[in-house]
Amino acid sequence: MDIQGKKAIVFGGTSGIGQATVQMLVDGGAQVVVVSRSAGSATDLPQGTTGKSCDVRDRDALQKLFKECAPFDILISAATGGDRAMGPFLQMDMDGFQGSFDKLWGYANVIRFGAPHMSENGSIVVVSGAPARKAKPGQVALSAVGGSVEALVRAVAPEIAPRRLNVVSPGMIDTPMFTQTGDERKAFYSAATGNNAIPRAGKPEEVAQAIMFMVTNDFVTGTTIDVDGGWLVS
Repeated sequence: MDIQGKKAIVFGGTSGIGQATVQMLVDGGAQVVVVSRSAGSATDLPQGTTGKSCDVRDRDALQKLFKECAPFDILISAATGGDRAMGPFLQMDMDGFQGSFDKLWGYANVIRFGAPHMSENGSIVVVSGAPARKAKPGQVALSAVGGSVEALVRAVAPEIAPRRLNVVSPGMIDTPMFTQTGDERKAFYSAATGNNAIPRAGKPEEVAQAIMFMVTNDFVTGTTIDVDGGWLVS
């Protein structure tokens, strides 16, 4: 796909991986609608983009947004959907565990209601995470949700062909999702990535490059690309 002049919708596009992806789409000549859960965060956007507010868990609002934006060619969701539960499973707050699956419900909603409004050769990309296939202690919820997202994509991809559906799976990425600052932030990332083959946190742009590959390569669907610094092999 040549993205010049194509129309894209990016959920979670005001921060981190989503924001880096929006910039690459704009740089490639795409028309981008940036969607955020918070109305305020969808106002400070790159030139040439349009901001909208929508919660991916709100099916009625999603359907309205897709109808307003249709037709479009590229659909990307990096929206987390809500909070994520952490900690040992036998000590898990099960309401928190269940709430972690808002990410899955959000992605399912985006795909279900967005795909019918796309061009025949459109591309959809969602973002999972390395714990889907190699969980570290305390990451049971992340692993279960990420694994469900990847299974959903593999199952749905053949149903919506020739539209394409893929996943990018990041490892530890330096984004505003983590709130530590200064030396505390450096120590956090060092501890989290010290045993990886590439012992550092990734950059949002490095994940966005993989998303752009999924968007532009017309011979890839139902696939997961890992951008994890060697998380899975370390």
